[in-house]
Amino acid sequence: MKSLLPFTAEHEMYRKALASFIEKELVPNYAKWEEEGGYPREIFKKMGDNGWLCTWVDEKYGGANADFLYEYILNDEMTIKGINAVPVPTHSAIIVPYLDAYANEEQKEKWLPLCTSGDAITAVAMTEPGAGSDLMAIRTKAVKDGDSYIINGSKTFISNGTLADLIILAAKTDSSTGHQGISLFVVERDTPGFTRGNRIHKIGQHTGDTAELFFEDCRIPAGNILGKEGAGFVYLMQKLQQERLVVSLSALSMAQRSLNLTLEYVDQRQLFGKKLSKFQNTQFVLAEVATEIELARAMMEKLVLAHMNAENVVKEVSMAKLWVCEMNFRVASRCLQLFGGYGYCTEYDISRQFVDSRAHSIFAGTSEIMKVIIAKELGL
Repeated sequence: MKSLLPFTAEHEMYRKALASFIEKELVPNYAKWEEEGGYPREIFKKMGDNGWLCTWVDEKYGGANADFLYEYILNDEMTIKGINAVPVPTHSAIIVPYLDAYANEEQKEKWLPLCTSGDAITAVAMTEPGAGSDLMAIRTKAVKDGDSYIINGSKTFISNGTLADLIILAAKTDSSTGHQGISLFVVERDTPGFTRGNRIHKIGQHTGDTAELFFEDCRIPAGNILGKEGAGFVYLMQKLQQERLVVSLSALSMAQRSLNLTLEYVDQRQLFGKKLSKFQNTQFVLAEVATEIELARAMMEKLVLAHMNAENVVKEVSMAKLWVCEMNFRVASRCLQLFGGYGYCTEYDISRQFVDSRAHSIFAGTSEIMKVIIAKELGL
């Protein structure tokens, strides 16, 4: 079925060139990166040199003033080819938008060109050991001291944690005023008092750079505050719609890859003298899987259009984040079952799809938090 999204010839040229780059530079190396537990930072530089990063950024900062569909394509092409845990879309479509929206002109001139070129990798640091979805419970503090802020605290589960050059940090500047006491800061690589823990070992997405961050009397210039002091909570809430949309799009593409892998496998696998694809159970399972994916695609395309029109679709995006991410894991599990014992072997990509898909219903707000948001939006 034809896409509802207004792709142009330019979009398709971009997709074709990007797909070729991914096939050449990422796909052949991805299994090795999974074994090693990380990817080389040079990937960001190569992608920046080719114009794949932050295409939506203004031309004067190195971008192309491109629309959101380019980020859609970047996310889709990486994920549909099995590159689940190199967080380029996280950098390009989730983190750098904070700098574009809330940085002053001096900060933009300093940081945005580095982000578009791939010379700077970004991270956003909200989650703490004792504060996940409850942002109000963060304990990291930033105390004004002359022309500096002194930061003390820690963060965990931070994507791009060990490689990041620019960390957008949520910290409390006033512990007595609730959400109005949270501010955002940019902490730069090698700032004294800022250290990183080892990469966190996860059941899936092994290539992903996920780490703990520590701040002990970490002194940053007062000019590294992002936007207004006390406005950090509002800034974070304003950007969650796009973050959750991007995560849901990734989950949709992952589900499609699981289906693609399985369709290929059942057409080759012989059982009791005939192809596995000719068994009614196989056909029924994959018919149901394909239907769920198409339903998700229709919802996601509608939401992408609404988001591009600057509509407030927090409720609907939360619904998508809940349903599409749960669907992704459900699809991966059902597809793996059709592989039999081979599905449990790491040499088959479906096993990676299974473990990698589990994270989507957790990060960017758990499924349970999505239900809370939806219920609130329904007036309950």
